[in-house]
Amino acid sequence: MNAIHVVTLASAGRRGHVLRQLEAVGRWMPGAAHHTVLIGEEPFTVPGSQVIDRTGPGPVNLARARNVAGDAAVADGAELVVFLDADCMPGAELCSGYARAAEQLPEAVLAGPVTYLAADDRPYDLDRLAKWTRPHGARPNPPEDELQRATDEEYELFWSLSFAVTARTWRALRQRFGGFCEDYVDYGGEDTDFGMNLRACDVPLVWVGGAHAYHQWHPVSTPPIEHLDAILVNAHTFYRRWAFWPMHGWLRTFEDMGLAHFDGVEWVKGPRPKE
Repeated sequence: MNAIHVVTLASAGRRGHVLRQLEAVGRWMPGAAHHTVLIGEEPFTVPGSQVIDRTGPGPVNLARARNVAGDAAVADGAELVVFLDADCMPGAELCSGYARAAEQLPEAVLAGPVTYLAADDRPYDLDRLAKWTRPHGARPNPPEDELQRATDEEYELFWSLSFAVTARTWRALRQRFGGFCEDYVDYGGEDTDFGMNLRACDVPLVWVGGAHAYHQWHPVSTPPIEHLDAILVNAHTFYRRWAFWPMHGWLRTFEDMGLAHFDGVEWVKGPRPKE
């Protein structure tokens, strides 16, 4: 794959993370183009990246921004599009791993393992990334250079932190089901929805051993209480489309915290009424 384009989306608060991502792209993926879709309310500069401004008022639409990113890369001549979350830095073998996999399985959506770096890992040293490799245990982590096709059940594990598609496959996904469903707003559900569409359309989802990405540390809340309203809305959107509830762990934790409850039909904000 000669024309490799890395795409990401970021708000102003993630600018520093994107700049470190760009440093890693320049180190491990020389010659790759980079595109950043700006989201949130405040525009900002990203030297070294082709910027697409989608900032403005109102809720962020991550699905739409991701579609814009993929379309921009393909229109710019990409042969392989590598999607990275703004927090993710590519490892030394991510580019070559995805490129080899794409040559073998050009019709597949390719997903590599992601390591969540700890606060104590900072300051980040690109030469030490491989020593910090400890992939998230909720996703498959095949041996290096091994390709493992997802089972039907594993399509629900798709996440957009790190994945790659050929330009031809991206165009096909956009034509078949629109790419990421833009009915989802703010945060939650759009990745699992994308995975369900892949399964429904018999598009291979393939785990790529050795194509490591490294998620830069930042404070998080578990569950993401700040996204409660969006998660409830998006959960209902997902249920209407696929007839089962996504983000089950978060919803149950919200229920345990008295922030939401299932009334027998749908998830409702607030504690369960006392009988």
